[in-house]
Amino acid sequence: MGDLISVLIDNREEFLAGFWVTVRLVVFSFVIAMVVGTLVAALRISPNKMLQRVGGVYVEVFRNTPLLVILFISFAGLRRGGLDIGPWTAGIASLGLYTAAYVAEALRSGVFSVSKGQVEAARSLGYTYVQTQRRVVFPQAFRTVISPLGSLIIAMIKNSAVIGVSLLALPDLLKSGRQIQSRTFETNEAFFWAAVGYLLLTLIVTVAIRSLEKRYAIHR
Repeated sequence: MGDLISVLIDNREEFLAGFWVTVRLVVFSFVIAMVVGTLVAALRISPNKMLQRVGGVYVEVFRNTPLLVILFISFAGLRRGGLDIGPWTAGIASLGLYTAAYVAEALRSGVFSVSKGQVEAARSLGYTYVQTQRRVVFPQAFRTVISPLGSLIIAMIKNSAVIGVSLLALPDLLKSGRQIQSRTFETNEAFFWAAVGYLLLTLIVTVAIRSLEKRYAIHR
């Protein structure tokens, strides 16, 4: 126990720095995932068959491609193609676009849970299709899928560890644990505290999502 505590105390600044890198990575990536995922979900439910296919292709491509492969393409591949993209941009964009496919499917299921009667009522009031989706359907869809979105955030926190050990080598929580382990040779202790950091993040998200569910979720 003494060694465990001493590793944390001696390397607390490095652990804390890695913790905040992981937080920033997840927050920025989730913003991209929500924006892109909402747009893709709108394509998926569009009455236009072509737009539906475009949304479907996006979902199938990103959902069935490993995140690590996307990271290699977005960083090494684009740089080799002449685009000077940085590790942060590649990491955030890759994680965000990857998760957007799952966000889109979650929102699509939420849209289908909105009764047709409400849609018909909105159209009878003179709302256009876009206004109906923006003012009636999607606000309720978001409230319906609060819990699935929370699960996606937790998955993003865990998936962010892939970025730290990939060729991007961002100094996130796992990378900090690896550096401390290689310097101190305290393998169990270093990775224990890295795991505690990830657990802390997931617990914070779990508590926040449960609070949002109690306040906003639609129970059917």
